[in-house]
Amino acid sequence: MQGNLPPEAQEKIEELQDLQDSAQQVAAQKQQAESQLTDSQTALDELDELDEGTTMYREVGELLIETNYEEAEEDLEEKVSSLEVRVETLEKQENRVQEQFEELQSELQEMLSGGGPGGAGGPGGMGPGGPSAGG
Repeated sequence: MQGNLPPEAQEKIEELQDLQDSAQQVAAQKQQAESQLTDSQTALDELDELDEGTTMYREVGELLIETNYEEAEEDLEEKVSSLEVRVETLEKQENRVQEQFEELQSELQEMLSGGGPGGAGGPGGMGPGGPSAGG
């Protein structure tokens, strides 16, 4: 089907596919960061429930190293803060990629409905791009 499309349309389709791949990568990174953030926030909440004199350990590679309350709290707060920034950055990146995708998809639809050979069949082929944006 793409053989009937003008080269400009084929190029836009390839760009759309690249953007879709980027969107999936960003979504996966965001999901991972959100999961880490949730875990860290839960650990920080649990830490608040502990007595400050409780013996604690932190994982360093394959080892558990004894740590104190203040150090554990500071490390977790720093990690939560860092992950919040990461999630926010990934959300912005996700929105940017989505906007680029929609703009490019619109350009392609205009190009194909503008009277090129095989015109009306092209936009229907862009359906798979939509669902990736729905996340």
